[in-house]
Amino acid sequence: MVRIVSAQHDSPRGRWTYSEWRPPGLAGLVEVIWETRGTTTEPQDRHYPHGMFELLVNLMGNRYRLLQPRGTGTFATTWLVGQQLGPIVTAAPDRHHVLGIRLRPAGAYALLAAPLGVVTGLVVELEDLVGPTARELVERCRDAPSVAARFGLAAAWLAARLAAARAIDPAIAWAAAEIEAREGRVAIAELRRETGLSKTRLAAAFREQIGVTPKVYARLVRFRLALAMLESGIGPLADVALAAGYYDQPHFNAEFRDLTGQSPRELLVARYPSGVPIVRTDG
Repeated sequence: MVRIVSAQHDSPRGRWTYSEWRPPGLAGLVEVIWETRGTTTEPQDRHYPHGMFELLVNLMGNRYRLLQPRGTGTFATTWLVGQQLGPIVTAAPDRHHVLGIRLRPAGAYALLAAPLGVVTGLVVELEDLVGPTARELVERCRDAPSVAARFGLAAAWLAARLAAARAIDPAIAWAAAEIEAREGRVAIAELRRETGLSKTRLAAAFREQIGVTPKVYARLVRFRLALAMLESGIGPLADVALAAGYYDQPHFNAEFRDLTGQSPRELLVARYPSGVPIVRTDG
């Protein structure tokens, strides 16, 4: 049974429904399959780095114009977002219906027949990376009668392509898992010692199989944790900075501005201007 969690949003920013499912059969490869559908009044849409890859399927057919970072520029059907080191900004259509597959680095490495570093900082048409099979994913999802059906079809499409695909080197998989388990607070020298790889070889292997160096990956993991804490409203900014492993609040503020183009406070105001809570339901 596909267990879906949904969220309803209704504010001056627009009205939409967000749904997500974590496919158990793809654990370790896929973080979540999600969908958003509705309307928005915002002229731009911003997304932030999270150390993973985003495969996006446009189910409405309208075009998305990429404003930041560099890339193809305009997307209409399906595209892949590589590891990002700054915000992604698009000109947002007023109506949207998008399905996404958030790939962990192991899933992206298995899906793509190229080093992951080649798409770092880029947004790329999926068909340019995986060929005509990208159109098959779009057609399946557009014809599906429900959210649950779309999620199941997307998972099946991905599973078929990952079944006999390449896997991340065990030493690199261990090092990446260690960074995640320790929330980015791990000495790179320790990873080199445990894997037996030199600084140069470890960095090169991470760029190929994770998309960024181990130092940058640790930075993204720490930022992802801090952003989740910030959005959950667990406490003052200074407490969030300390809990997420930043030296102090100025370091925390500088990292946020570098990775999002905003301070933590500016990000929260821009993301939730009305303070209207999201109502979550199980489906």
